[in-house]
Amino acid sequence: MPRFPAHLCERALGMLQGGMRTAEVAWAINCNVRTVRGLRQHYRETGWTADCPHSGRQHVTTPALDRYIRTSHLRDRHRMATTTARVTPGTHNPSISAQAESNRLREAGLRTCRPFVRQVLTRHHRQQHCLRAQTLPTLCCVNISLFILIVFLFMF
Repeated sequence: MPRFPAHLCERALGMLQGGMRTAEVAWAINCNVRTVRGLRQHYRETGWTADCPHSGRQHVTTPALDRYIRTSHLRDRHRMATTTARVTPGTHNPSISAQAESNRLREAGLRTCRPFVRQVLTRHHRQQHCLRAQTLPTLCCVNISLFILIVFLFMF
């Protein structure tokens, strides 16, 4: 996430040093009060408003691997993230996680295909399904004949 622009940091500090309250400064530069408090605290500790360097964790994929993942999923829309993750080598590990691959696809504006999971049917489920299938045609015939009768009555 990008930091607050430098010119707004300087402006906010000038307002704070001029005696304005934190809430008034936040309203004037259109930001959250916590942002102004954090900026003031950072300035008190370091004496400057510039952003400190972040250590940030490295990506597990290179830009070339990101392109490979994107093109492979564009070619095969029903490919699951776990399938590609198993065969894609990472920079730190032998393979990358499915979550990392989903993140790369989301950055590219794509969505992963999720595996189809359904409930395992027990013997009771199958029996109920068969009973419903046997009674359904008779109900449908009754409803259709009733509908035809109602339509016929309204016609005359």
